[in-house]
Amino acid sequence: MMLTPKERARLAVSHEQPDRPPITIYVTPEIDSALISYFNGRDYREAFEVDFRFVNPDGGTPLRQPEPGSSISHYDMWGVGYSLVQNNAGGVYAEATELNLAKLQTMDLVAKYPWPSPDDYEYSVIPAKIEAVKDFAVCFGNASIPDIINGVGRGRGMEQVLVDIITEDEIGIAIIDHRIDFYYEWCKRGLEAGKGKIDILCIGEDIGSQKGPTMSPKTFDSFFRPRIEKFIELAHNYGAKAMMHSCGSTRLLQSRLIDMGLDILDAVQPEPVGMNPIELKQEFGDKLTYCGMISAQQTLPHGTVEECRAEARHRIDVIGKGGGYIFAPAHCIQPDTPIENVLAIYEEVTGKIFR
Repeated sequence: MMLTPKERARLAVSHEQPDRPPITIYVTPEIDSALISYFNGRDYREAFEVDFRFVNPDGGTPLRQPEPGSSISHYDMWGVGYSLVQNNAGGVYAEATELNLAKLQTMDLVAKYPWPSPDDYEYSVIPAKIEAVKDFAVCFGNASIPDIINGVGRGRGMEQVLVDIITEDEIGIAIIDHRIDFYYEWCKRGLEAGKGKIDILCIGEDIGSQKGPTMSPKTFDSFFRPRIEKFIELAHNYGAKAMMHSCGSTRLLQSRLIDMGLDILDAVQPEPVGMNPIELKQEFGDKLTYCGMISAQQTLPHGTVEECRAEARHRIDVIGKGGGYIFAPAHCIQPDTPIENVLAIYEEVTGKIFR
């Protein structure tokens, strides 16, 4: 029996066998443009049978606009300025180059800073947006919530944020908690507006590096856990599952994530230490749903079409057996990835031919 995307996702996250793994995709702007061109303007999410759709409130504005002739391309709502920088994959990333949160060196400056407000958003549009995608797994939020290390690091410097956390710096912690408080209320209002029809709350925190956890288990427990766990509890209070993005090696912390009630771990990379997909499935796969595991570091950009097909088939048949798996690249597909490799993995999971 053919399932709806919503039904398929619910079964998988409940660790029951769906007709196929639910599907999603993460792309850079360059791959997005390439796929739009390949499909002649058609929504490639439809072609690839992506089972998830996002709804978010309207509104929100940058704190300021760039001066004419400035190297700053834009500012975000936290007042951080970004410049467009070429990367080694042949694309362009917006990198933080004006770190305005680093200028907050007293508690008085923190108190006077023009922090964004949840009031800046219009949540009444959410029910209509949900209705338009009601057969899909409806997601709210994004990987930048609360995203302490990266999100605050872009405005204050990542090294400084890590020092703030370890030394329990009053100013640094106050800045972090402004972000936490904003996003908690933003998510709460969005979930309230969704009236129980939002399936997944999406959050993120990069708690892993290529070689192991970004922080010690002790620091995770004392600092990160209470700030992340409240979002997981919030999701469950409104009948939604909680999905957290984290790059890198998270294996040593996954039992903690399970204890915290996390339902889905997103952007699971197979290359970092301890992140062998079979081992993860055996150890935690009955409690944690994994999203990703198709290599965006090696197989997709550097493998053959046949290697991409083989990896996709393994994830479908082995990792997806019994549910608990969402088919996806392990991160945003980078600009140096051949389009035929992207098509190959989605041909495997959908049974379609795109070439």
